[in-house]
Amino acid sequence: MFTGVWLIMRNDFKNILIMNPYGIGDVLFTTPLVANLRLCWPQAKIAYLANRRTADFLRSQPGIHQVLVYERDEFAGHFSKYIELWQNIRQQGFDGVFDFSLNSGLGFLCAASGIRRRIGFDYRKRGKFLTDRLDLAGYEGRHVIEYYLDLLRLIDVPVQTNRMTLDIPAQELQWAKDWIKKQAIDPAKPLIAVLPGGGASWGQSAGLKRWGASKYAHLIDKIVENFDAAVILMGDPKERELCREVAGETNFPVYFAVGETSVLGMAALLTQCRAAILNDGGPLHVAVAVGVRTISIFGPVDPAVYGPYPVADHLVVRKNLPCQPCYRRFRMARCGHINCLGELSVDDVYRKVQGIL
Repeated sequence: MFTGVWLIMRNDFKNILIMNPYGIGDVLFTTPLVANLRLCWPQAKIAYLANRRTADFLRSQPGIHQVLVYERDEFAGHFSKYIELWQNIRQQGFDGVFDFSLNSGLGFLCAASGIRRRIGFDYRKRGKFLTDRLDLAGYEGRHVIEYYLDLLRLIDVPVQTNRMTLDIPAQELQWAKDWIKKQAIDPAKPLIAVLPGGGASWGQSAGLKRWGASKYAHLIDKIVENFDAAVILMGDPKERELCREVAGETNFPVYFAVGETSVLGMAALLTQCRAAILNDGGPLHVAVAVGVRTISIFGPVDPAVYGPYPVADHLVVRKNLPCQPCYRRFRMARCGHINCLGELSVDDVYRKVQGIL
């Protein structure tokens, strides 16, 4: 009895900070943790430290009360920015932080700000400022979400849900419906989203995660020809050229929404689709979070770790070469061929599509 009361008092959070300054998928992977925190402490305030790209959609999420922006490139060489962030964190009076940054500098800021409980992963000895830590060599063998939920288990918080969530504001849903109506898309046709880009968090290496544009074009032709489907090409503004290449090689017209949406607008448009076909990357996890069935294409990355989760209602296409996955422990092995994607044929992916349409 005494032990149970002590645990409740020790973990009685009223003001929580979550830190994850990485990509869209990484942030969505934390949403089950946020949901469990809300179930355990419904009155607690939750703030989120994120990069600028994910901060926009986090601000609209009902479980998040405040968003702090941390852009690593903007902070590099600017000590005054760290001082400003430290002052901001200290003034908030957080009593707990869940730190997914794997960054000892941010860990130090939290410790120096007086946050009582600092929970996270000790990756390459970067967790020295954490009060509660789990050793981490890399995410391997099971999904990242399960690793994240381990931090709740570490401090004896019950895990009641493991599903990602993304709340879409009503105005975004209405925009998506209006956009489809404006395109005069036949409502009788199955609507399929195709996203040939993705992988923005990999920067200049994003192409290593992308299936070929011409293959996407041939896949679209097979889908339209055999299922009389309507296809929407989607992506962010930087992917316009890639998507124009795909559209230029198709024999059937496609609807072009590339660069026309925010993350939430993309999510809203995805909810109007029967399925989404896309590469490994943030848009995949947006689709999963809003309940859209997906056919995802994986090359260097392990879908058991970074793929759709839970896997029900989703199909993964991969070549299953002996060298896969070659992205391990946050490092990409040297590879001069990327045969895991190069040898993946249109028919390989089309067979999976047939399982959903």
